Amino acid sequence: MSLKTLNVEKLQEATGNIYESIVILSKRARQIAAREKMELDEKLKYFEGFEDEEEFAFNEEQERISKDFERRPHPTQRAIVELDQDKVSFRKPE
Repeated sequence: MSLKTLNVEKLQEATGNIYESIVILSKRARQIAAREKMELDEKLKYFEGFEDEEEFAFNEEQERISKDFERRPHPTQRAIVELDQDKVSFRKPE
């Protein structure tokens, strides 16, 4: 895990207003987190129907899947990278 300072002016360039940029980033981060949660739930759903059969093997596999998700960058970090690379689209309600 590493810390990195953000260029606030660069974040502001996307919208012209730092507060709007922050709102866009938070909404995008929530979208990423929700998508990941659905993906994790889908992968772990496979293990729901098994009763005591090779429980140890299934627990190891569930743990591996969970750790893979934990190693991913935080959704906020990915949202910032996406905004920086102009991969986030947004529109104003006006």
